[in-house]
Amino acid sequence: MSIVQEDTRKIQTLVEQSCPIEDDRIHYSVPIPNTKQDGFSPVYRNAKFATSGIKSTIHPSINTLYASFSSAVNNFADEPCLGYRPKLADGTVGPYEFETFSEINKRKNDFGAGLFFILQNNPFKTDAPFHQKIDNHLLTGDDQFIVSIFSANKKEWLITDFACSSYSLNSTALYDTLGKDTSKYILALTESPVLVCTKDKLEGIIALKNEFPEDLASLISLVSIDELDLVGSAADKGLSEKARAAGLTLFDFKQVEKLGEIYPQPPIVPKPETIYTISFTSGTSGSNPKGVVLTHANAAAAIAFAATVCPMVKSAKNFSFLPLAHIYERCVSAFALYAGAALGFPQGPSPLTLLDDLKALKPNYFNMVPRVYSKLEAALKAQTINNEEKPWLASIFKKAIDAKIELQSAQDGAEGKHIFYDPLLNLLRKKIGLENCRFATSGSAPIAPKSVKFLKAALNMGLGQGYGLTETFAGVCVSPQYEANPGSCGAIAVTTEMRLREIPEMNYHADDEGGPRGELLLRGPQVFKEYFKNPEETEKSFDKDGWFYTGDIAKIDGITGRISIVDRVKNFFKLAQGEYITPERIETTYSTTNPIVSQIYVHGDSLQTYLVAIIGIDPVLGRNWLVKNEGASASEIEDDQAFLKKVNERGIKTKFLTAINANASELLHGFEKVNNALIDLEPLTIEKNVITPTLKIKRPIAKKFFEKEFKQLYDEGSLTKAQESKF
Repeated sequence: MSIVQEDTRKIQTLVEQSCPIEDDRIHYSVPIPNTKQDGFSPVYRNAKFATSGIKSTIHPSINTLYASFSSAVNNFADEPCLGYRPKLADGTVGPYEFETFSEINKRKNDFGAGLFFILQNNPFKTDAPFHQKIDNHLLTGDDQFIVSIFSANKKEWLITDFACSSYSLNSTALYDTLGKDTSKYILALTESPVLVCTKDKLEGIIALKNEFPEDLASLISLVSIDELDLVGSAADKGLSEKARAAGLTLFDFKQVEKLGEIYPQPPIVPKPETIYTISFTSGTSGSNPKGVVLTHANAAAAIAFAATVCPMVKSAKNFSFLPLAHIYERCVSAFALYAGAALGFPQGPSPLTLLDDLKALKPNYFNMVPRVYSKLEAALKAQTINNEEKPWLASIFKKAIDAKIELQSAQDGAEGKHIFYDPLLNLLRKKIGLENCRFATSGSAPIAPKSVKFLKAALNMGLGQGYGLTETFAGVCVSPQYEANPGSCGAIAVTTEMRLREIPEMNYHADDEGGPRGELLLRGPQVFKEYFKNPEETEKSFDKDGWFYTGDIAKIDGITGRISIVDRVKNFFKLAQGEYITPERIETTYSTTNPIVSQIYVHGDSLQTYLVAIIGIDPVLGRNWLVKNEGASASEIEDDQAFLKKVNERGIKTKFLTAINANASELLHGFEKVNNALIDLEPLTIEKNVITPTLKIKRPIAKKFFEKEFKQLYDEGSLTKAQESKF
């Protein structure tokens, strides 16, 4: 430790004065001279720091998540940190209640110390190497063991995560959609001795331990996030007895905190290279998920990137809705807390209570995925431009929104301020709890440019689209909040450099008109180093120079250097006439040009000359389309089955396909357009095992699952070709 310590308040002031970076160059990428090699594009870096090199931290002292949160505790000790809405006696939920940074800091220290106590003094602890780590880690600080978390977003989720950082422990997360076999696989692979979970998960985990006692021999303790009454409640006492019979001790969260308070342990401060978390990401082939090993250095770099593009709002509030089990929300939360923002958690995982929570919290930041934005867009349109009950109101909003879109499309950075329309649109923002929102982002999948334009205009606020992976600790780029022509994912982060690898068999080249296209390769301090206990996959993912092969096909704009993700490597096949098809690019095109399409899985057969698809239709936009274009009455299609029967009628389905093909016509060749489809509300679900938890299609499994439907579609024949022949 240094003799002289830098004052965290001075560092924070310096950061706030420097970030976000206002220089326009932050939104551009540039090629580095003399870096082009055969088969590759040049290396690109963020234009702001192209010559000085990529960055690794926001400040040398903020090089771990422990340092980041400690800085926040020092700077914002008495300000709100984590909050929730308590349930009231009548079954409703009250307003948000927050604990301060200093209170949460004490709780995470107590909980971390308590974890050591319940594990060191555990009657089921053995001499096996995975249990020896418990004592060894306290002695040396180097022999990490892994703490597992299984819960929806709650304060205790992050307190557990903070505790792991404070004691140089490694965390991993389970989530409902993994299923029993995958949960068992992760617990066995990580040899985790303790699982922190909500009460509703306990029975299932106990049963899993009973079913696989040898595979889960390392697991010896459960901690319930929800309070247990192990004396007065027969049910809770029964749970404890079941756990003990399975070789597990059972505590609740408060008990562990109290034990840690009685038996404190000094922090075991992590180094930048210390592993922070193992985030398991499901592959699209249906095999076991890969564990992405992410260090504190990766997290510090991710915070540094976020600071360059996200405003730091005083006394801000952020809504933690997206699952903390995924790295997108972990990154957003880490940055928000470093900047002194308070995190408000939803009353439950259901999106049905989303708007109620937003109105109660009034967040300054809003980070969601395209599916949520699509539902928000549909709801806003129903209240504004598609408001058939009040046509005069629809007319006013159409004029206001069209004017804003035109103004915001003038140039990058144009907020489109309008003296008459802004007050009207601000009322719309207020109605859904976003009146204080300064920053909104979309990630995990492409979002339709038309949707971005509408939402920016209707809500009178900016919206940036980002791109990243679990392997890069979430985003490595994000588009400007007010991008004149939405669609890109922005410039490469200041913490990362990129280049593209040509894929000639897919017709992607480094010298393509408009900018290079090819597989996106990344390198820098945000990029992970390995997959957990999987050297084969690690070796396949990197080249000798340390470039990580993302598997995503990107285009780099020849003028701005901004990234657009257009396809996936190896996802291509031939049709009967010999044309190559890249389904992910086609699916992205349909999704981004047709907000009415909420899901799409494109399929082709080498014995057929055209494509078919499974399409998920947005229920609100779909019903509106039927009413407007087919004269259907709202009552006639109110029932889901009646709606689906109607939209799948041959004539109506033909018109629907013709319409979505027309919207995508400038971006697709004729042979790339869908000729027939099955339309459903949500045909692609995790429960069917046809998509991953991050919503990527498991093509081999999906192909088999929908085998019968595809045969029926080909038996029915092409609908659009028959339609075209009439013209």
